[in-house]
Amino acid sequence: MEQIRTRYAKNGDIHVAYQVFGEGDVDLVFVPGFISHIENYWDEPNLARWLRRLGSFSRTILFDKQGTGLSDRVSKLPGLDVRMDDVCSVMDAEGIEKAAIFGISEGGSLATLFAASHPDRSRALILCGAFAQFTSWIPTQEAMENFFQYIDSDWGRGESLQLFAPTMEDDPAFKQWWGKFERLGGSPGAVKLSFS
Repeated sequence: MEQIRTRYAKNGDIHVAYQVFGEGDVDLVFVPGFISHIENYWDEPNLARWLRRLGSFSRTILFDKQGTGLSDRVSKLPGLDVRMDDVCSVMDAEGIEKAAIFGISEGGSLATLFAASHPDRSRALILCGAFAQFTSWIPTQEAMENFFQYIDSDWGRGESLQLFAPTMEDDPAFKQWWGKFERLGGSPGAVKLSFS
């Protein structure tokens, strides 16, 4: 597959990093979880294969929400209303009037709100591993406190894999990639901001 170029759309003064790949009759906007890094996605073979599969039937748009990945850092992470504008900005940059909105993990909340608020721009809504609120996804208060402690002291080692992809926990290559994904997706401070 050819090298996919990272581009930037503007949401006010914020640059939102995005990529476009694939082709088909459907435009598909992939709304990521609480952290993302669109270039690092392609370094993990299973994820890259899955993304290529999406691109086999749709023009797919990946983006990093502001404050994460390759998008501009912000001092305070915005609410969902502003993050909906991130979706609009990448669609507008590519001249897309209407798209299927695909939310994964924490991105499911944003994708759902976007589809409800912008039915004129939403062809379909697809959710994968989504939940209403991140804090309700972690089973206990103790587990949430342990996650925050991990963010504070060990972020970037790939140890959160047990929460997000437990079947891959014993795969050393995947765990190494996951640690890099943590580091590139958001700094410890940015990750903690996403829960405030």
